[in-house]
Amino acid sequence: MKILGLIPARGGSKGIPGKNIKSLGGKPLLQYALESAKNSELLSKVILSSDDPKIIAVAEEIGLEVPFRRPTALAADDTPTLNVVKHALNYFAQKGQNFDAVCLLQVTSPFRRNGLIDAAIEQFSKGKFDSLISVREVPAKFNPHWIFEQNNGQLAIATGEKEIISRRQDLPKVYHRDGAIYITKTEVLQKQNSLYGNKIGFIDTTGDPHVNIDTPADWEKAGKLLTMIREQ
Repeated sequence: MKILGLIPARGGSKGIPGKNIKSLGGKPLLQYALESAKNSELLSKVILSSDDPKIIAVAEEIGLEVPFRRPTALAADDTPTLNVVKHALNYFAQKGQNFDAVCLLQVTSPFRRNGLIDAAIEQFSKGKFDSLISVREVPAKFNPHWIFEQNNGQLAIATGEKEIISRRQDLPKVYHRDGAIYITKTEVLQKQNSLYGNKIGFIDTTGDPHVNIDTPADWEKAGKLLTMIREQ
């Protein structure tokens, strides 16, 4: 299976200016995604998709392939990730290079354990999924079976059930995306116009160091986590 490793990193970050190339632990944030990708034996190619000359320059300095400059129209705050992925696939298709799937590696989730990418790809392939995402278990207190939504001044269980599950032990496991890995079949991306399709697999990263960097507080957390990781 030919899989394209795609690292998207646009300019214009508002929460943390220059976030994608800001130094974390002595190296640009972008480099963590690249190092994870380089540790993979199952990614066929790894590239950067960016509109920003500064990000592109840093990427080239650290050895990350930059085959094109992303159009400005695909680098706005509200640009769907799907469009960015399809742009990359179309670029290579026009050059006669086709991939069976894309593995999206977001710069803002820098901590991926060694072997995680290949474990995810193997699970994706064996399960014959349309897509696979990395997830973490939702703590019991945030389980949707214990969450209420307001309805005409009253509370209703968010899942639509009439009776609440009283015991924590009886709650089903639920998960949330952690942003570290998204793998999707090219056919699903192109024909269904979807990052997920109908059959979604998952790899559980609960217990791994994790942060999704969006705010200065997230950046501070990332620094503390990195210190902890390096001391282990």
